[in-house]
Amino acid sequence: MGNEGGIEWFAQNTGFMFEIAPIFKAMLVFIEHRFYGKSIPYGGSEKIAYSNSTTLGYLSSTQALADYATLILDLKKNLTAEKCPVVVFGGSYGGMLAAWFRLKYSHVAIGALASSAPILNFDNITSPYSFNDVITKDFRSESLNCYQVIKRSWQEIKETAEKPKGLEILRKSFRICKNYISEASLENWLYTAYTYTAMTDYPTSSNFLNPLPAYPVKQMCKAIDDVKTGNSTFEKIYRAASVYYNYTGQAKCFNLNSNSGQLGVNGWSWQACTEMILLTEGYSEDSIFPAYNYTYNDQLEDCNYSFNIVPRPTWIPTEFGAHNIYRVLKRFGSNIMFFNGLRDPWSPGGVLKNISESIVAIVAKDGAHHVDLRFSTREDPKWLRDVRKQEVQIISQWLTQYSHDLNDSPSS
Repeated sequence: MGNEGGIEWFAQNTGFMFEIAPIFKAMLVFIEHRFYGKSIPYGGSEKIAYSNSTTLGYLSSTQALADYATLILDLKKNLTAEKCPVVVFGGSYGGMLAAWFRLKYSHVAIGALASSAPILNFDNITSPYSFNDVITKDFRSESLNCYQVIKRSWQEIKETAEKPKGLEILRKSFRICKNYISEASLENWLYTAYTYTAMTDYPTSSNFLNPLPAYPVKQMCKAIDDVKTGNSTFEKIYRAASVYYNYTGQAKCFNLNSNSGQLGVNGWSWQACTEMILLTEGYSEDSIFPAYNYTYNDQLEDCNYSFNIVPRPTWIPTEFGAHNIYRVLKRFGSNIMFFNGLRDPWSPGGVLKNISESIVAIVAKDGAHHVDLRFSTREDPKWLRDVRKQEVQIISQWLTQYSHDLNDSPSS
C-alpha cells in the first residue's frame, strides 16, 4: 500500500517483501497513492492538484483504498488470476491503509501486514503526549546526561536568540548556511532530527530518511556525552544533530529550509488537516522538548489558516472503527498482523495486544518504525529475525486456509 510519497522510495526500503516473495511464488505490486509521486491528477500538475480545497478534496484515504481495490481486481483479471490470493503490506500510514483495506475490502485481500500502523492515534483514544514521551524515553534510556543536555538546550537557544546578534551566534554554533535563520526554524530543525532518529533507531545502518549508523539514538547520545566536546551545550547539540543530518560528513553547512526529501509534504498537510488528525503535539514536563499542553484549537487555527477548512478529528475512528477496537474488531475482522516496535514514537497509537486468533499483535521491545519490513542483514538481532519468521508463518497459514476454502467451495 503506497504511502505519502513516491512509491519507488518505499519499494526500495521494503526488502522483506522481496525476500519472502519466492517462498510463496508471489508477484509483488507496489501501488502509488493518489496525489503523491507521479500519481498526480489534473494532467500531472501539482500546481493545479494542490491549488485549493476543491481539487484537494479528492485526496483522502478512502479514495486511495478504492484505487487500490480497483487496480488489484483489474490486474487479476488481466492476468487471468482471479483466484490468486492477495496479501497486502504497509508501514506507517501505508500500514494503516493495509489494515483498513483488509477491513473494507476483505473480498479482495485475504490478509494484511500492518507495520507500525498508528490506527489508534486519534482523539479520545491515544494521549497526545505519548508520541513525544517515547522519544524522551528513547534518549533517556541511553544516557541521563544526554537527556538533560537536550532538555536544557531549548532554553539556552531561546536566551541566545533574544540577545543582540544572537541569531548569528546560533548560526555559527550550528554551522547553518548563510541563509535565513530564526529561533523557530532552528528548533524545528532539531526537533526533526530527534524525532526521525527515534523513529529510525534501527539495529543496523540505514538510508531511509537520511544515511544513519546502527542505533543512531545511541550515537547521538555518545556525541553529547563525549568529553572532547567540553561544556558547550551548543557544540554537543550540533554534534548530535550531525548524526542525523551529516553522518556521511559531506555537508559543509546545514540548510534549515530543506524539506523531508521523498515525503509528499504538501499532500500530507492536507490529509493531516482533513482526516489524519494524528495526535503528536503534546509535551509533558519530563519531555526532552519544551513542555506544552496540547489543545485542539491550535490545530483548528492552523488548518483554517492553511486551507480554510475545519478538521474532522473523529472521522477516521468513525469510518474504520477505532473506538473500543479490542472488543469491536474481533466481531467482524480477521487476518491482520500488527507489528509495533516500542522504541517507535508511533507505537502508543498501534495495536499492542492480540484482538483475536487471527488479528495478531507482534510487539518488539527494541523495535523501531516498520523495522520488520526492511531488508535483512547479517547484523540483524535475533529478535528481529524471529519477528520476520513469525510473520512468514502467519502468512503461510492464511494462504493454506485460502487454498482449503477454495478447494472446498462449489465449482463456479
